Amino acid sequence: MSYSYLALGDSYTIGELVPLFESFPYQTMQILREKFSVSNHFYAPEIIAKTGWTTDELDDAITKTVLLPKYDVVSLLIGVNNQYRGRSVENYKHEFEKLLSDAIRVAGNNPQRVFVISIPDWGVTPFAEGKDCNLIAKEIDEYNEVCNQITTAHQCKFIDITTSQREDGNKLEFLASDGLHPSGAEYAKWAQKLAEEISLTF
Repeated sequence: MSYSYLALGDSYTIGELVPLFESFPYQTMQILREKFSVSNHFYAPEIIAKTGWTTDELDDAITKTVLLPKYDVVSLLIGVNNQYRGRSVENYKHEFEKLLSDAIRVAGNNPQRVFVISIPDWGVTPFAEGKDCNLIAKEIDEYNEVCNQITTAHQCKFIDITTSQREDGNKLEFLASDGLHPSGAEYAKWAQKLAEEISLTF
């Protein structure tokens, strides 16, 4: 049996500045391929994501993309650029709920096959030097609280990677060359959490 995976997001989903196979969607599929018997096959992830995208930009891209009738797994990680651009949490709430509804729809209306990954805190990275990191953390927490609430209300799975990412965010081995985006080592942690949750649905 074969399974399809659609990954929706921004730079964190494409794995900015790391090889494609080190992005968390690709590492997730590799973990699942190794976990399941050879009779099960996971296709390479289909990714709709771009560095800098906000919720409305992702929504626009989804609208313009020809998708499969249904995906077995859908992940969604979006919102950091909303926060970075100073948009309100209320605006994010409205647009994120629309995206989540779309994710559920393309997952065959099965919310248990939709996995929402929390927004990382870029304020802990070297890139944020000179910024108000406490304010960034506060706003990221507010975004993630809304994200978690909406995800739970729609009976999808919320996966917290922010807690551990904050511990790694200033360590070189967990950072890409820009001092902002994660390295493959950090994405491996996200992939492990996501793969564990996905495996429970099959």
